[in-house]
Amino acid sequence: MRKIDLIVIHCSATRADHSLTPDDLDLQHRRRGFNGTGYHYYIRKDGMVHLTRPIERIGAHARRWNAHSIGIYYEGGLDCRVCGHRDLSPNRNGNGEIEPEEWIKTCPCFEVKDEFSGKK
Repeated sequence: MRKIDLIVIHCSATRADHSLTPDDLDLQHRRRGFNGTGYHYYIRKDGMVHLTRPIERIGAHARRWNAHSIGIYYEGGLDCRVCGHRDLSPNRNGNGEIEPEEWIKTCPCFEVKDEFSGKK
């Protein structure tokens, strides 16, 4: 198994009213000279996750980073609103701001870089 220490997230940069199937994505990559989809996972607007390239196979999505990364590609991106759990937390005191004591949870509740660097 190859060493993976990076996750690279890409978007299709398509509007919400445009659909891009996994087959469309594969065809786009083949037309560019690749031997198939360069991303490992493709996440559709409906939340369906497709494995589009085996993890063991080096990706074709981020030059110079492919050998040690996983590529995740999501459908959309041009006119979507990205929100996190804090955006969905209730404004309990009604002041128009979501403050730390109102968060549904503190996430990720650890320093990601330190946690996954292998240094403890």
